[in-house]
Amino acid sequence: MKFSACLVALLGAIFSILPAAAAPVDAGHARVELISERDAALPGETIYAALKMDLDNGWHVYWLNAGDAGLPPQVIAQPASDIKASAIGDIVWPLPHLLPVVEGEIMDYGYNDEVVFPFPITIPDDAMGPVTLDVIADYLICEDTCVPEQAHVKLKLETDQSEANIRDGELIGKWIAKSDVPFPGEARVLKKDLDWTLSLRLDGGFGKVRSIRFFPFGHDILHPAEQPVEMGRHGATLSLSAADMTEVSKPLEGVVVIEQDDGSRTGYQISAAEGSPLPDTSGLGPVGGAGLQVAAWKLILLAILGGLILNLMPCVLPVLSMKAFGMVSAVSSGHAGEVRRHGIWYTAGVLVSFGVLAAIIVALRAATGPVTLGFQLQNAPVVAVLTLVMFAVGLWLMGMFELGTSLQNLGSGLADRDGDAGAFFTGVLAAIVGSPCVGPFLGAALGAVMGHSAPVVFTFFLAMGFGLALPFLVLSFVPNLYKLLPRPGKWMDTLKQFFAFPMFLTAAWLAKVLGDLAGSGAVAWTATGAVAIAFAAWLWQREARLPRILAAVTLALTLFGVTERAMAPAPAIGASSAYAAKYEAEPWSAGKVQSLIAEGRPIFIDFTASWCATCQVNKATTLKSKTVHDFFAANDVAFLVADFTRKDPAIAAELARHQRAGVPMYLWYPAGSDEPQVLPEILNQGLVTSLPLTP
Repeated sequence: MKFSACLVALLGAIFSILPAAAAPVDAGHARVELISERDAALPGETIYAALKMDLDNGWHVYWLNAGDAGLPPQVIAQPASDIKASAIGDIVWPLPHLLPVVEGEIMDYGYNDEVVFPFPITIPDDAMGPVTLDVIADYLICEDTCVPEQAHVKLKLETDQSEANIRDGELIGKWIAKSDVPFPGEARVLKKDLDWTLSLRLDGGFGKVRSIRFFPFGHDILHPAEQPVEMGRHGATLSLSAADMTEVSKPLEGVVVIEQDDGSRTGYQISAAEGSPLPDTSGLGPVGGAGLQVAAWKLILLAILGGLILNLMPCVLPVLSMKAFGMVSAVSSGHAGEVRRHGIWYTAGVLVSFGVLAAIIVALRAATGPVTLGFQLQNAPVVAVLTLVMFAVGLWLMGMFELGTSLQNLGSGLADRDGDAGAFFTGVLAAIVGSPCVGPFLGAALGAVMGHSAPVVFTFFLAMGFGLALPFLVLSFVPNLYKLLPRPGKWMDTLKQFFAFPMFLTAAWLAKVLGDLAGSGAVAWTATGAVAIAFAAWLWQREARLPRILAAVTLALTLFGVTERAMAPAPAIGASSAYAAKYEAEPWSAGKVQSLIAEGRPIFIDFTASWCATCQVNKATTLKSKTVHDFFAANDVAFLVADFTRKDPAIAAELARHQRAGVPMYLWYPAGSDEPQVLPEILNQGLVTSLPLTP
């Protein structure tokens, strides 16, 4: 008995000098334990403690922002605790996971299985002897139903020395490493109605990642909505769907979680101010997209092929009528050198224009992010000037003035002989008017090349220009071909005048585009400007000094007045105005698509613009047809229109996400599918009516 009493006393003494290691508390659906990185800490020292939770299979607890439903865990200090509430810091939240409650409708953020919630505590300055941390872990835990639970847990720490708990310290450190860190780059959000674009810029980019997801601190966005990601050379861009109650004045705050291919995750805490997308945060296609794997040499071949096809596009044909006349005129000289020089000047005009276009695209990409082909026709002053240029060319073809002679008399020095300047100018016009017409095989190639380096972009555009100029260049250098052209005669004046009418029609088409961009007032001013140009041409023919001065002044005032009016605020564009009312077309938005997917309806989306000639052909031949209308009506197809006539960052981002550099683009969502099928740029009724209604 005496030995037993001594043993009990000895064990009691041993346990009295060890920190109390409280056993886990079973609160119902989780085992909760309070742990610390130290067994002993000095007075005034701040250390980390943590709630360690082992959850029942299939149950989960919540993150700082629970999502659509739920509450985050809390650590509540009890009156008996030696470490008071004011000495307990905030929980260091590990990176959350998505917790779909109702697929596509309710999304929560939180944790399954095991989770550790570290938090700092400060030992009282006047501590003498052991101190106790006495808290209640209060949390909501859910499976199919949610249950509020509490676990009363304690932790005793000595204060006469500093002693680490290696096992628990490593565990706490591991979970602190799973929390977010400040974002070392810049974040910005563009808020356009309910479609938001979050751009994240980081020098060097994020590398090869499996997924990127934004977890907001508040309820600014729809939690269940997909977040399509577009990669860039120096970051990424996410498309978000805003919630109706969003306060648009505050910055967007939260954590961006990036998951690598090996499953490792990194979280960056961001505060995104409002503004345009950051440069180089898109253009490389979606996460894991195959577009980045396209070899540069293949893109160059596609560019040449696309340039060749541009010769057949309806927006280019009127300009090529000018080139055809110039070629006939060159052949009439009877000198092979004259013919070759004509082809070279035309090719030079095309290549210079495509080179300038590439330079502008590279510069805009660096400054604003995604850039699409056809951006020049989204600018009302540019369209107004092009309208007048096409009209002036028509007047030249009608014989109102001589382009080559006039340029030389002005001392422009653009040509050594009559016709060279005209050939160069024709190449410039072909490039400017033709570049927005993204034809077959060209849209995908452009979408892929936008993510490459500047030299590849320049090479691609020059190759595309070379393809556009190639038919006339070959015709200029192969005698057996150009000798087949008709001989000169009186018919040439008639042919030249005839070619004026396609130019007038092109001017009329551009005037329609201008009306969509800047309203009828801008069109009226441009029509007045066309009359002024005709008047200036008439004055120029007088050949006297005063009339020519008046002509120059008239032209200057005309250009100033027209461009000034074209920059006025534009009226709204009706998204369904390009279609018959029976189609009941609605404006496109990412949020609208998600709601229609949830309804289980098939969706057809037309990414279009009034300046896109291919789009108009597809409307006339297919989308306005009774066959397609009946197919849509019979199958309850939702018809959405993304009108890209004017600049729209959300549409530009969606085009880039599908690796398209311009319109037209057509997307088809079978009923209930959240992954669209990208249709060809050229449509026909059979293709549309044979689309699968289910995945």
